[in-house]
Amino acid sequence: MLFQAAIGLLVLGAIALVLSNLQVNLIRRGLGLSFDWLGRPARFPLAQGFLPYKTADSYAWAFVVGFVNSLQVVVVGLVLSTILGVLAGAASFSGNWLLRQLANVYVAVARNIPPLLHLLFWYFVVFTTLPGVRGHVNALAAWLRLPISVEFMALLVGLTVYTGAYIAEVVRGGINSVPRGQWEAARSLGLNEGRTLRLVVLPQALRAILPGLNSQYINLAKNSTLAIAVGYSDIFSIVNTTFTQTGRSIEAFVILLLGFLVLDLLISGGMNLLNQVVLRRG
Repeated sequence: MLFQAAIGLLVLGAIALVLSNLQVNLIRRGLGLSFDWLGRPARFPLAQGFLPYKTADSYAWAFVVGFVNSLQVVVVGLVLSTILGVLAGAASFSGNWLLRQLANVYVAVARNIPPLLHLLFWYFVVFTTLPGVRGHVNALAAWLRLPISVEFMALLVGLTVYTGAYIAEVVRGGINSVPRGQWEAARSLGLNEGRTLRLVVLPQALRAILPGLNSQYINLAKNSTLAIAVGYSDIFSIVNTTFTQTGRSIEAFVILLLGFLVLDLLISGGMNLLNQVVLRRG
């Protein structure tokens, strides 16, 4: 315990020393750490936003709008990638040869393409090139009364397809951890393949699946910063624009880091809580 406390004090001391030297160097250059500029008008437009935004709004509100835009992609992406990953992971155990091979090919292809290329493919090849796709996106936005853009859809689909492949492998590994005797016992009770997976295997596999899901969810949140490649106004793109206008790179990126730290901690905390519930019920 004393050793851990000493290590903690050393780490805190090192961080304090770095911050002190940073502040001294900034003051010598006539800068200094300041967040007063957050109240100034941002004066740059946003392509889209879930919250209302005008160019006369402050930098602080622009950060809020960008964070909500990022949160929108992350939350919807977590849901869709989980559904896709569970379906693909379960399909790899299907008795249907074609379905099993399709699941394996999807996982192999999607996992070996970098996430940036996923986004560029869906944006430039699918959503902005194929005829009629933009019209369908606009129709979906009107039906839901939500600010859904082509950029949002390209980012969402790209992240979903990429992360879903990794979740499929997590699900496959969790299903493999269930003893084969459970499958045979379910079949002896007359359960078909689908009900065996849903009622017997997957509930037992959750204990092995949830820890892996946690890391994939955090990876999806991190990969959402690639939104700048398709022109989506997420928090990272707004921080980049703010730095260009104000020169306040340190303060802007501190806000960005804190935002994603809070987001990742919320994801980890929620998944850990869910994992504890599953373990208690098991």
